Amino acid sequence: MSMVVNPRRLDDVVILDLSGRITMGEGTLILRDHIQKLLNGGDRKFLLNLSDVDYIDSSGLGELVSSFTTVRNNGGQLKLLNLTRRVHDLLQITKLLTVFETFNSEPEALKTLK
Repeated sequence: MSMVVNPRRLDDVVILDLSGRITMGEGTLILRDHIQKLLNGGDRKFLLNLSDVDYIDSSGLGELVSSFTTVRNNGGQLKLLNLTRRVHDLLQITKLLTVFETFNSEPEALKTLK
């Protein structure tokens, strides 16, 4: 199953509801394209909802880091929401939990993006 991105907006925050697999090829390109288009349109606050992401490979991890860096270099913020156990463990093993701010509650995450 390839990745699907469903963007929605709450005030000036773009929430990307991701589902499927963030893997080399189509999954990483879809995420990169969405982030780039939104940045080009002036958006700077992003919340990636990973509740329906069942797998991330090393390229997917790289794309998350790349997206985080690109957004930050453009003066924005990117945070992660609703990590599955598998994704949480992967970010913990790779020490990426120290890079990303993660939240289990959308309202809590939104408060930090104001």
